[in-house]
Formats: sequence, structure tokens, C-alpha cells
Amino acid sequence: MKGGCLCGQVRFEADAPLRDVFACHCSQCRKTSGHFWAATSVPLDRFRLTESAGLRWFQSSAQARRGFCGTCGSSLFWDPVGEARISIAAGALEGATGLQITQELCVEDKGDYYDISMP
Repeated sequence: MKGGCLCGQVRFEADAPLRDVFACHCSQCRKTSGHFWAATSVPLDRFRLTESAGLRWFQSSAQARRGFCGTCGSSLFWDPVGEARISIAAGALEGATGLQITQELCVEDKGDYYDISMP
């Protein structure tokens, strides 16, 4: 599976299978995404950056850093410290993915302007 940022300065490939999508509504995810963070995940040994000219990292907490494009601003990755995996923004993937949102996280922190309709 291929993906990247809006301007193409960050491109990546990830070999299937990818985890289904988790939607996180915590305040950090809401701020970095502008709504909520919807991401899949893959082990690092099945993930490759193919273009990284625009890639920037922000250490958002002691638990993780967030990867984004410094050129176009696309939020792309959530990289947990000490884990051999990376979370990838579902919207950064290209083409049909076959993935679906299967879990909602931190729903108590969600914005008051929307409802969560998943059971």
C-alpha cells in the first residue's frame, strides 16, 4: 500500500496486512488533525519511507512523536516510543484500503460539535 502527504514531499509504502483504523478523540489528536485522528498501524519492518524531504517530527509527549510534512502541513504518523510499529493517518493512504474504523479511543475528550455513531 502506498501513501503520502498532500505535496508529495513525504511518501511511504506499507506491506499488508495493516491494522484496521482506530479513531482517537483525545485533545492532542484533535489538535494535530483538526478533528479526530483516524489511523491504521503496521510493524516497522513492513514500513518504508520512499521520500522524506519534507518529513518533520514533533515530540508530542513522553509516549510518542508525531510525523508531519513541513512543506504542506499534512499530519502523517504517530510513532510510539519503544514499540516496533508506526501509526499511519488513514487519509494519507492511496486507493482502496479495505480498512474500516473498528475502535474509538478517548471518546470522553471528543469535541462537543459532533456525535459518535458507532455502537
